[in-house]
Amino acid sequence: MGIGSTKPSTQRPRASTSRKHRGGPDLSLRWWRWMPRKSSRRLSGAVVASTACLCLAGCPYGFAGGTLPNVKTVAILPFDNDTSEPRLTAEVSDAVRQALEGRLGLRVATEATADAIVRGRVVRYDPDVPQSVLAGVGQATVTKRKVQIIVDVEIVNQREGKTVWKQQGLAVDGDYDPPAEQEGRKAALAKLVQQIVDGAQSQW
Repeated sequence: MGIGSTKPSTQRPRASTSRKHRGGPDLSLRWWRWMPRKSSRRLSGAVVASTACLCLAGCPYGFAGGTLPNVKTVAILPFDNDTSEPRLTAEVSDAVRQALEGRLGLRVATEATADAIVRGRVVRYDPDVPQSVLAGVGQATVTKRKVQIIVDVEIVNQREGKTVWKQQGLAVDGDYDPPAEQEGRKAALAKLVQQIVDGAQSQW
C-alpha cells in the first residue's frame, strides 16, 4: 500500500439510539398515562370528602333531637283563651307539650328552670265553618264542616333572653262530618303543633 493511501476504517457506524427505543416501551409515555389516573383518584376522594362536609354543614338539626346545644328543657305556659271554649286552653297546651317532647326531644320543666318557654293566646275558635253543601229542594244540607283555630304563639330562649320563633294570627283548620266536631278539632290541633315544630326547627 502506498504512502499516500489511507487505511480503511474497521469500526462499524453506531446505530442510532432512537432505534433502541423504537421497539421497546416508552417509559415517559407510560408515566404520563399513569399520572392522570392517580390524580383522578385523588380528585374523586376530595370530591366525596367535600360533599360529605357540605352535607353535615347543611344539616340544620344535628343529632341532639334537633335542638340548640343549650336548650334541653322547655316550659309550656297555659295559653290565654279569648274564645268561649274553655277546654281549648288545656287541649292546645297538651298538644304542644307532646309535640316538643316527642319530635324535638325536649324535657318539660318549670318556667323557673326551663331553658326555653312556649307561650301564646287562642284568639279565635270557629267550630262550624261550612265546607261542602248538598243542594236540595227548598233547602241546602251541609255535608262537611271544618273547625278553625287562630292563635298567637311565641318560643323564647330564656338562657339567651331572645325570641326563637314567633307567629301571630296562625290559622289552622280541620274537616269533619257533622256532628263529629271533636274530630275536626283534633285535626286542627295536629296542624297547629306541626306549624310550631316547623317554626322552631327553622330557627334552630
